[in-house]
This record gives sequence, C-alpha cells and structure tokens, in this order.
Amino acid sequence: MKTLTVFTPSYNRAYCLHHCYESLKRQSSQDFTWLIIDDGSTDTTKQLVASWMNEKVIDIKYMWQENQGMHGAHNTAYAHIETELNVCIDSDDFMPDDAVEKIVRFWKQHGNEKVCGLVGLDAFTDGRIIGSELPKQQQTSTLFDLYHRHGVSGDKKLVYRTELTKKYPYPLFEEERYVGLAYKYFMLDQSYELLLLNEVLCVVEYLPDGSSNNMLSQYKKNPKGFAFYRKALMTLPQAGVSFKFRQAIHYVSSSLLSKNRHFLKESPAKGLTVLAWPFGFLLTRYIKRKTSLQA
Repeated sequence: MKTLTVFTPSYNRAYCLHHCYESLKRQSSQDFTWLIIDDGSTDTTKQLVASWMNEKVIDIKYMWQENQGMHGAHNTAYAHIETELNVCIDSDDFMPDDAVEKIVRFWKQHGNEKVCGLVGLDAFTDGRIIGSELPKQQQTSTLFDLYHRHGVSGDKKLVYRTELTKKYPYPLFEEERYVGLAYKYFMLDQSYELLLLNEVLCVVEYLPDGSSNNMLSQYKKNPKGFAFYRKALMTLPQAGVSFKFRQAIHYVSSSLLSKNRHFLKESPAKGLTVLAWPFGFLLTRYIKRKTSLQA
C-alpha cells in the first residue's frame, strides 16, 4: 500500500487542475495515490480525469458528489483514504517535484504515534515563502502555538495521519457550503503536536474564484457554518481571553446574519459573548455593506 494520499477537492476547476496533475507526474517518488473529490462540477472535470486515468502514469482515484463545499469534500476524502498519511493539495495548487519524497522520507525518519503528522511550507509560484518559515529551534508544535506563540504567519501545508483525520467530521448545514477547515486541526491540537519540516511542499496560486479571495461573501452566505466554527474556537483550552473574545465577536456577527435568536444561550462563553455583542453588531453591518458593494 502507498504511504501518502494526495487529495484534491475540485469544483469546476477543469481549466487549472492540469497543473496539479503535471506536478504529480513529475514526482521523484511515486509512493502516493491521487484522490480527486469532484464536488459537483458541471464542467469537463470528469472527462479530463478519465483521460488521465487512462494514461496510467500515476495512481488516481476519482469520486463525484453533490456540491457540499470544501469541508464536505474533505469529509468524503477522509472517509475513503486508506494510506497512513494524507495531504490536501487544492485544485489551483501543485507540488514541487520532490515534495512526496520529502514527506515520506521525513515521516519514516521521525514519525511516531505521539504526533498527528507534520507541517511544511507553502510558496508562491515565484519561489517566495508564504508568510514566515517555521521556528528552527522547535522540532514539534501544535498548529495553534505556531501562529499564536511562535509568531508564524501565512498558509502552511499540513500532512496528517489518516486515522486521526477521520475524527471530528465537519458538520453540513442546509444551503450552506463553508465551515472553517481549521476546526479539525485545532481539535487534534488538544492531543497531539505536529513535526516541523522547513521545506516547501506546495506551490500556491490564489485565483479570483477561490475562497480566500471571497471571504466576506462566504461570511454572509454561510453564517451557521461560521458560527459553529467560532463556538469551537471559544472552547479551546490553550487559547487566551483575547483570542476567545475575537471569536465571540465573530460568533455574534454570524449569529445575527443567520437570525439565530438563541445564540447567547448556545454560546460556550456567555460573558464574553455579552461583551462582544456591540462589536459583533458593527461587524455585521460592515459585512452587509461591503458585500452589497461587491454585488
């Protein structure tokens, strides 16, 4: 059996998915399976992937589902992955030619059951590291501590043990398509740390139709998913009061957007939520104003 599954959620990305495919064909190690979760595409993704499967250059598995959003595609991937490790490479991203080799070699040298996986670097197409490198004095860390104690910034590439990513499935909310993916990662943080690998594992291109460039619109369209995510972050034992207060502000805003009259009763931190109410109200007005201008 392969060591690693590279999984790619994709929605109407036939126009750019070939970049990921070409990079996987060039990998110096073929110790991986490429799992494509087609999240309800209506373009030529299915036919394109079928042609690649017929080439039989790399091991490809393809699954189509009704559109559920990125988190729903992750749920499906985790339910079907059988390899020891997995990594998500988005449909508009690709891997350096030696990324799989670096992941597998590093894991075989340092991996153990006390960690949940490893974290590496993302880079832009011109080679610049996104954000900062990982702390060189650390061998392991939780994801939360990397960002909130060690000063790490920017997107990073996460490689997880598959048996653990099957835990904490993302909830699906009717007519919504977004829940913060970090929910699962922060839940795993409470029991495990990640190995740190200061190597580029993914090359990222932020396309105009990507979720990163449409976050305020996501807030407005998916308030229940955002409220769930913020409630979860408010319960993190490793987080300080200021962090939880920021989450409470966003929780109030998402609850107002979803017209949830019971949000205070449902809050895991009622005192912070009361204090956050005026700020959440102002954030809601800001989101509505900005999204109306974008429409």
